Amino acid sequence: MRVFHIEKPDETIRAEIQDKIDNLNKPKGSLGLLEELAMQICMVQQTLSPRLNHPCHLLLGGDHGIEREGVSVSPRDVTWQQMINFTRGGGGVNMFCRQHGFKLRIVDVGVDYDLSKVEGIIDRKIARGTKNFLYEAAMSEEEFDKAINIGAELVDDCAAEGCNIICVGEMGIANTSPSSIWMHLFGNIPLDDCIGVGAGLNNPGLLHKHEVLRQAVERYISIHPSQKESDKYDSLSYFGGFEMIAAVGAMLRAAERKMLVMVDGFIMSACALAACQLVPEVRNYMIFGHCGDESGHKRMLELMNAKPLLHLGMRLGEGTGALCSYPIIMSAVNMVNEMNNFQNAKITKYF
Repeated sequence: MRVFHIEKPDETIRAEIQDKIDNLNKPKGSLGLLEELAMQICMVQQTLSPRLNHPCHLLLGGDHGIEREGVSVSPRDVTWQQMINFTRGGGGVNMFCRQHGFKLRIVDVGVDYDLSKVEGIIDRKIARGTKNFLYEAAMSEEEFDKAINIGAELVDDCAAEGCNIICVGEMGIANTSPSSIWMHLFGNIPLDDCIGVGAGLNNPGLLHKHEVLRQAVERYISIHPSQKESDKYDSLSYFGGFEMIAAVGAMLRAAERKMLVMVDGFIMSACALAACQLVPEVRNYMIFGHCGDESGHKRMLELMNAKPLLHLGMRLGEGTGALCSYPIIMSAVNMVNEMNNFQNAKITKYF
């Protein structure tokens, strides 16, 4: 397992940042969450003049063995079909990346289809999907390490181009299932409260999904009854998808490099929760783009004391909700850099 050395931002500069924010020509605290966001960004970058440089978006694709149990309304073929669609610029993620100036990297980490000759897809395939965690671990320890390293290496590629803010999205049919289980195990929340309709299951389908995931968790706990600290890694590899583990690796490496990490919806929030389990300091670098409509997302965000920037009723995935929040992040940076202060504006400071 790769070890990430993530530093908590140095607190020495905090008072100076707060003083600058408080002396902008506005009532103290009147820009609300923007002020909190500006503080976080300044702390991460250790500066009073933050910058957002060359934003990049990683779109990670992978299939899941648990899909064979009918836990998703969409068949796994949709994964590779959408991956190809992304190369043609036709997805929601493409639109938002174009709108907000993100460089998009489409990466096959474990799609159950040969995409190696498709122009525009980066081939980092570990296997053609994970195994079915109803019966066995989704991946081996070696595969887990490969996925973590792939995510980290992708971040290094972005950083080499000057990127200091990264967004991560996913494409993987049935990946709400491992996300729900991670939420259950890491958050100590009843499993039934963690399971939602995913891409649109009806009531019988949802009941079936509950039963399949319940059986999978019971089998896992029978193998890992103690839930020791080391079992965090086991639960990640036992249930996770290749695209999800790569996302965890990307988040951890970005924080290690002192980059901002934009977190998307239910699946990526589960990956953020997993990353926090491995290295808690990573939380300081995360900006949570939105709260989606998938059951349990709000509660998962609460586990990380996260304040989402948007709530638009979205549940598309791909990183789209986080991308939509980027103008708000820009506004927080522009506030610090472009607003005048009371002294220069010759306005009486009244507090």
